[in-house]
Amino acid sequence: MSTPSATFAVWVSAWLNGSAAADDVLDALSHWSQAHDVVAVDESTADTLDVPPRGRAGGQVAALLATVRRVGATGGRMVLPVPGDVRGLGGRSEFAGVALHAGEALVLHGAPYGLVPEPIADGVLRWTAFDIGAAPAAEHLPLGEAEHELTGAMRVAAGVLTELGVAKHRAGVREEITARIAHRSAAPWPEGTPPRALRVLQRSNEVSAILELASEDAPGNALSSSSARRRAEALRPLFDAVRMARLAAVDEAVRVFSDHAEQL
Repeated sequence: MSTPSATFAVWVSAWLNGSAAADDVLDALSHWSQAHDVVAVDESTADTLDVPPRGRAGGQVAALLATVRRVGATGGRMVLPVPGDVRGLGGRSEFAGVALHAGEALVLHGAPYGLVPEPIADGVLRWTAFDIGAAPAAEHLPLGEAEHELTGAMRVAAGVLTELGVAKHRAGVREEITARIAHRSAAPWPEGTPPRALRVLQRSNEVSAILELASEDAPGNALSSSSARRRAEALRPLFDAVRMARLAAVDEAVRVFSDHAEQL
């Protein structure tokens, strides 16, 4: 599904480049949590960004937007690290470790800062800001290539679902997949988001819903440890295809909003 970092990256890029209002960004982020607060990882970063340091009550996300603009950011890039693939985070650092634990992060364009969102209570999402120095090198992910890989993953995922007998052991599986897709697709995107990026994000939601269902044991039908391991190994490349497709789609949306600003 989409992630808070994806929403922040695309909407902040649209806002910073004149394609959305600050209130639009806040409304989009409200999809993820009723409340957001912002802290910095240390006192130095807190002083620079004018947000509370970690360990104190967090600041408001609206204030973070003002800070993002003040430090010269021009957009954002989503990162979705997993064990064995932490591209986009640079070398070993506290930022990389926290981002890997959270499974996502945002790196600002044009400013040496990263943000990691993590739920800290029911209805509260905390964004922790890090000074990351030089921004990690970004690997270009061609959207067309990612979409092609995702299309193949969709076919394979459907086959895996059949082979695992998910539909046979789980009543109402089609309805459950539909409900999961609808939930993942509810996050709004700015007007002007490229249609192809939206299509890839939607397909990512569809494949992800199937894969997550295929990863779960049906009630009363738990797999043996060896069978569960084989299942995880079979599904891992498909999860990777979904992850890369989401990264490519978000990068494309950010690029389009940045290019739009340059043409004005």
